Amino acid sequence: MANLRDIRRRIKSVKNTAQITKAMQLVAASKMKKAQDQAVSGRPYADLLNKVLVNLKEQTSEEDHPLLQEREGGRELVIVVTSDKGLCGALNANLLRLTAEKVSHDATFITVGNKGRQALIRTKREVLADFAVKDPVNFSETRPISTFAIEQFLAGKFDRVLVAFTNFINTMSQVPMVETLLPIRPIDLGRDAGFAGIGVEAASTAGTAPYGGYIFEPSPSAVLEAAVPQYVNNQLYQMILESRASEHSSRMVAMKAATDNAKQMIKDLTLDYNKQRQASITSELLEITTAMRALE
Repeated sequence: MANLRDIRRRIKSVKNTAQITKAMQLVAASKMKKAQDQAVSGRPYADLLNKVLVNLKEQTSEEDHPLLQEREGGRELVIVVTSDKGLCGALNANLLRLTAEKVSHDATFITVGNKGRQALIRTKREVLADFAVKDPVNFSETRPISTFAIEQFLAGKFDRVLVAFTNFINTMSQVPMVETLLPIRPIDLGRDAGFAGIGVEAASTAGTAPYGGYIFEPSPSAVLEAAVPQYVNNQLYQMILESRASEHSSRMVAMKAATDNAKQMIKDLTLDYNKQRQASITSELLEITTAMRALE
């Protein structure tokens, strides 16, 4: 059984740890609010752009743009979006596990975040490129990633481009997802946050009015040529925003749980300390009483 000095040292150590986790919780909470606002504010534009592209695709053929063309091969380029730092619960582990299940064994990867790069290199997967994205996320930093993926797809090196990211639902819920970025198809982001059935409304109205209710000038093909690259750039940007909001939310929750556990441990150790101290005092009193009676 630990003596009183050891228990005091453990209590002091746990208190120091609790102070650190509390500070990290507050920092994560501040970043979480900004990241959540950024992700949520970008959803309406991503939703509308997605619906327009679905409508355009209904009014044109796959031959009108190379990024719409379905290919027979199975070569996959996967963009994996993870965090740069740990201490965010099982966020990265869940995403990497899902990625391993969904993508082919010979897939090639582009990494965004240190944790994904380290895990893929450790498992000896082929990493074609690695990109760093600062916090808060800036569109100018994510555009080179989508541009590089588009170039690889147009060069015929890959038949599909996938994105593995964590979809932000709310502070307590984040869902890992693997979605197809290229060739373009409707992508369901934030299913519980207004993105359910994204593009369905536009697709269902196609045929009831010219161009599904939209009037494209000068023509659907010309609009498609300009809108498709913007669509790809924005979709990847939104996915990274979702991942960053999920990261800070998960870290805040994890640090809060660590702080609560540390406080409970301090209570338990304090109780043990008081019990042993009381037992020690009682033992000393008995020894004094016994010695006094022996002297009588």
